[in-house]
Amino acid sequence: MGAQEIAAALDSGAPLRLLLAAEAPRSSEARAVIARVREAGIPVLDSSANALRRLGKCEPPAELLALLGPPPDAGREAVLAAGGVAWLLVGIAYPGNTGFAIRTAEVSGADGIFIDSAFDHSGRREAVRAAMRADRFMPVFWEPALPVLEAARTAGRRIYAVEDVGSHAPWELDLRGPLLLVVGGERHGIPQEVLSACDGAIRIPMRGFIPSYNLQAAMAGVAVERLRQQEQDADPTR
Repeated sequence: MGAQEIAAALDSGAPLRLLLAAEAPRSSEARAVIARVREAGIPVLDSSANALRRLGKCEPPAELLALLGPPPDAGREAVLAAGGVAWLLVGIAYPGNTGFAIRTAEVSGADGIFIDSAFDHSGRREAVRAAMRADRFMPVFWEPALPVLEAARTAGRRIYAVEDVGSHAPWELDLRGPLLLVVGGERHGIPQEVLSACDGAIRIPMRGFIPSYNLQAAMAGVAVERLRQQEQDADPTR
């Protein structure tokens, strides 16, 4: 956050992928950093004070906020080599649900999301629209699950399924560090061949009569627990 920190990040070669800048007014320091960022080919997005406050978690909000991580056009290997979480959706039947899932992944800070589905071009476009164009900020891949699992294993990621056959609640597992989280379709869940390739399965507690949460609700439950664990690391007194 801020012109000085972002200038230092540029000097060090940090992987900046997007700069959020207050719409107005801007200090001379901020204008200089914006010029450097644009010269480096990094996108700059005018942002409201509310957006900067929410993302930066400071008051008053920072004038500039840079996002790190794989750019939206990064390849599979670059995303899986990053140190955060990636998601794999398998057999999702509805473009709208897929879009909400993409949005959930981006909001919770994922490195990227992989989608193994039978959607045609129209279905993919509908999913991206429902995601509020989250593909502007995070890589979205449409490819088969098994090669993604193999690449994630090669990259050293732990792989957990989110499925009702799981034996651990989200808070019973260490969800920090490089992860691939796998979620199945609304009708049939995760195929056995994919489930067998995972290191374990997470079960989200349910108490009602309907047999499962909606796709993005299940994802959000796991994503929020991961964020809680990370924030606890940052502040051990919490």
